[in-house]
Amino acid sequence: MCDSARLSRRSLLALGVSLPVAATAPAPAHTLVLGGDRLGRDTVQVGSTTGLPRRLTARSWLVADGDSGDVLAACRAHRRLPPASTLKMLFADTVLDRFPRGGRHTVTAADLAGIPAGSSLVGIRAGTTYTVDQLWQGVFLRSGNDAVHVLAHMNGGVAKTVADMRAKARELQALDTHVVSPDGFDHPGQLSSAYDLTLFARHGLRDPDFRAYCRTRTADFPAGGGKTFQIQNTDRLLSGTWGLRAYPGLIGVKNGYTSDAGNTFTGAATRAGRTLLVTVMHPADRVDAVYEEAAALLDWGFSHGASARPVGVLVEPVSAGQGAETAPRNGPAASHAVAQGPSTGRLVEGAGTAVALLAGGAWALRRRLAPGRARGRHRE
Repeated sequence: MCDSARLSRRSLLALGVSLPVAATAPAPAHTLVLGGDRLGRDTVQVGSTTGLPRRLTARSWLVADGDSGDVLAACRAHRRLPPASTLKMLFADTVLDRFPRGGRHTVTAADLAGIPAGSSLVGIRAGTTYTVDQLWQGVFLRSGNDAVHVLAHMNGGVAKTVADMRAKARELQALDTHVVSPDGFDHPGQLSSAYDLTLFARHGLRDPDFRAYCRTRTADFPAGGGKTFQIQNTDRLLSGTWGLRAYPGLIGVKNGYTSDAGNTFTGAATRAGRTLLVTVMHPADRVDAVYEEAAALLDWGFSHGASARPVGVLVEPVSAGQGAETAPRNGPAASHAVAQGPSTGRLVEGAGTAVALLAGGAWALRRRLAPGRARGRHRE
């Protein structure tokens, strides 16, 4: 676990020493880590010794400046884990702009076929007509796999949508991510990372529709026969429900839960004109832990992040012309050829080959960590 609680480690942080979470073997010197070498390490990486939350149980986490892309602190940022419904951010990044919000679609039984048992649902019914706007409300507010499958069928089918999402992940340089289904449900090999999920959120929030949907707290949803019912956003840091207070300035973006992924959450908040992004994956088995740790990291980022030296950077999409990015701006001068521990992240062999692969957005298959089961329980 990425635990920053022990007081004995604080002096080590002050000296700039990485804090080991688990033993790691030296990585080959010819490997690259997207975003900077420190993001590939199996340790807490932080550019400031002040105020980091005392206990972080998540298997992986990251906090970044949404505008500059500077990663302010992270642990196992590239560790590949089941993403649960946070993968719906990539689904939205891929499909959101393909249909006008006012467009209408009458749902058929075929649109709803193949939804995994135990999925979270918004309550879509065959034979009922929905606007595209309402379908996206079902995705963002209720994490409805039924809404995802309807939109996927409108996009040409689930298989095509999965292929489109894989292509979008490559375009965003989210190379830890492998998509098997568009809804984030547990499937063998469906994996992402805290780094990639943060890329999805940052890219999505640049779209006004994405931003509007993920910050919506309630909406009226068709029940058939001209009736409606209210749906609420399951992001509890946004809604302030079930004993949690709403986080000040929160603007989204997506939460999730499956039996394999545990709780996952990517959030964004703005204060005094500054936006921070946070991703927390699979913390302690308490339902509130994912929100509490995300809120604590945001608090740290707003209080101390402005003075922290960046430990990495969120890369821009391939289409932005950057290719592979390395060290953070104003941070330590990291090399393109950097080391990475064996349990984490995206490895690319050879510096020259890596730049070509990353610039082209190519997918290179590497060993899968802890593949999911096909029938995980999906609650959010």
